[in-house]
Amino acid sequence: MAEAIEAGSHHDPAPLASIARERPATALALALIRFYQLTVSRMLPVNTCRFYPTCSHYGYEAIEKYGIFKGGWLAFTRILRCQPFFPGGYDPVP
Repeated sequence: MAEAIEAGSHHDPAPLASIARERPATALALALIRFYQLTVSRMLPVNTCRFYPTCSHYGYEAIEKYGIFKGGWLAFTRILRCQPFFPGGYDPVP
C-alpha cells in the first residue's frame, strides 16, 4: 500500500482543521491515515497495493465523504480485498 503523496494527486483532501470542528472522530481517523501515508507507507516496496486508488487513499476519501462509520467500513472491506486472491484494479469510492 505504498504510494507517493504529491501535490495535485487524484484527490485533494479537505483541510483537517475544518473537519475537526464538526467531526472530531473523523478528523482523527484522517490524521492517522495521513500519518501512515507519510511514514509507514514510504518504507514499503513500491506498488504493493493491488488497487487504484491505493487503499490508504481510498480509506481517506471514504472516511472524508461518509464519516467514520460508513467510510471506515468501506475502508476496512477494501483492505480485506487487497490480497493475492483478489484481482484488484480500478475501485473508486462509491
